Amino acid sequence: MKDQIKWVINQMPKSEDKQLDVMSLSNVAKARFFHSSFPQYSITPLAQLDGMAKYLGLGGVYVKDESYRFGLNAFKVLGGSFAMAKYIASEMGRDVSEMTYDYLTSEAFRKEFGQATFFTATDGNHGRGVAWAANKLGQKAVVHMPKGSSKSRFDNIAKEGAKVTIEEVNYDDCVRMAAAEAEQTEHGVIVQDTAWDGYEEIPSWIMQGYGTMANEASEQLRQCGVNRPTHVFVQAGVGSLAGAVVGYFTNLYPNDPPKFVVMEARAADCLYQGALANDGNPRIVTGDLQTIMAGLACGEPNTISWDILRNHVSAFLSCPDWVSAKGMRMLGMPVKGDPTVISGESGAVGMGTLDTIMCDDTYKELRDALELNRFSQVLMFSTEGNTDPLKFRRVIWDGEYPTTDTPQKPY
Repeated sequence: MKDQIKWVINQMPKSEDKQLDVMSLSNVAKARFFHSSFPQYSITPLAQLDGMAKYLGLGGVYVKDESYRFGLNAFKVLGGSFAMAKYIASEMGRDVSEMTYDYLTSEAFRKEFGQATFFTATDGNHGRGVAWAANKLGQKAVVHMPKGSSKSRFDNIAKEGAKVTIEEVNYDDCVRMAAAEAEQTEHGVIVQDTAWDGYEEIPSWIMQGYGTMANEASEQLRQCGVNRPTHVFVQAGVGSLAGAVVGYFTNLYPNDPPKFVVMEARAADCLYQGALANDGNPRIVTGDLQTIMAGLACGEPNTISWDILRNHVSAFLSCPDWVSAKGMRMLGMPVKGDPTVISGESGAVGMGTLDTIMCDDTYKELRDALELNRFSQVLMFSTEGNTDPLKFRRVIWDGEYPTTDTPQKPY
């Protein structure tokens, strides 16, 4: 019998919710304005999976497809680029609304500001986003990747002109390495979505950058005739994306927010462990953090996000790798009539989770607690496309992490 999804309904004591304002609608609007100034900007598709919804017994299933983001195959660039703009604006004593693409690539800006070096640690997508933005804006980037990182992700970062290395340590140690180097470099700054005491400003800007994606999705849902999603499923590594999405939708629907479900990779389930402990304090997971979901292999939570999540999330889930593999296959070979979504290992865990909760009566208690039924309108985020082609092929073509014993509904 395969490993099951572990879950806990959130019963943690509430905090004063001081971080919710990070994701205020006005902060997110500034991020969206900045991103829309890029010539490469376009709104990524929201896949409406009506056939899948019917199969699962739900009112609607919607998947935001970030494989189209800026031609970079992942959502991460939204955070890193906006954080850079906010950092530059603060250094110059200006407002971020003045930091348009045209200005940041101008000769006048180069003369006024010069060059900074942006340091970061990454499993792939965030580093590529930082490298791409630095390249486009005439800045420098240094990127450190943890051991086991894929060659294709390394090459994609190097292609953007960044100095990139794969280290013999895990992700969280790479973050410490990048932070130390930034401190010793003139005009060096670390751009990381992991917040810690004394490093909170830039991670909050990264979260605001991610808000662009949530903001687009809310508009697209309304175009589909859905005034608000009843449920939002969002995956978490350090929790910055999850905190951004949960914070944005909580601010958007203050009187009637959706139910939020946060999913993590089993090998790096720090938020789930925090919810399980039930005292309101974050937990840290250590070790190699080996998982198919490389983008979620982070063991130390973002403290800003944690505060938002503990106050507003309904359930925290710890997912074995097969859940993501099944999600990849379901999105890549959808129900007849539904659009195809090419989703990578960290992008598809929502689909695999939703299928498991709806089709397997082992999870009936969770299904009932979340009130998932034929009236539910469920929003998910496929945060990356096929960013590791060898791994993708192994899962889709070769059936790696098989799910032949998972329950299915009758056709």
